[in-house]
Amino acid sequence: MKKDKKKEQKVVALAAFEHINHDAAGIDVGANEFYVALPKGRASERVRTLLTFTADIHRLADWLVQCGVQTVALASTGVYWMPLYEILEKRGFEMELVHARHLQNVSGRKSDVLDCQGRQQLHTDGLLRASFRPAQQIWAMRSLVRHRARRVAYRAAHTQSEHRQKALTWMNVRLTNVLSAMTGVTGMKIMRAILSGERNRKVLAS
Repeated sequence: MKKDKKKEQKVVALAAFEHINHDAAGIDVGANEFYVALPKGRASERVRTLLTFTADIHRLADWLVQCGVQTVALASTGVYWMPLYEILEKRGFEMELVHARHLQNVSGRKSDVLDCQGRQQLHTDGLLRASFRPAQQIWAMRSLVRHRARRVAYRAAHTQSEHRQKALTWMNVRLTNVLSAMTGVTGMKIMRAILSGERNRKVLAS
């Protein structure tokens, strides 16, 4: 009797979160292909493989619209998800971006097809937790600021003497034999003169 009651409670518990997102699709994002899983009964083929070109993403969006999909779950895999996310979001889909680490412990997902199907089922059942993604304007500004910070960091590294020295030695320009500081005023003037086409040693030494 107790077992039957526990079984009944389990069924009720499962029914409580089942099909929270009725029109959910799941996508497994790769470098060259997307694996897309639909809810049951929406198309003759429940899983479809598409290439990652922009035209293919738009075809994917058209297919999802035809199949009545309104919300899409995908993992934040590297940078491969970004074009897909932005295009589908602009097409009006509700996007659920999930950290890939949160899906690693899901048992039985050993292939791309099973991954997208499992993602679709978890999203349908409301068991995925979306990562925070700011509004488009904030996202663009944040990307610009981060890109600038990386450029500044790279610039600092490339102005170090060993980087310049390696490049000049590769061209057999031995400035380090006559200068103590290649990034000083004299060193910069000589390098700018060389870049301008000057090859006379006496002119460079002056």
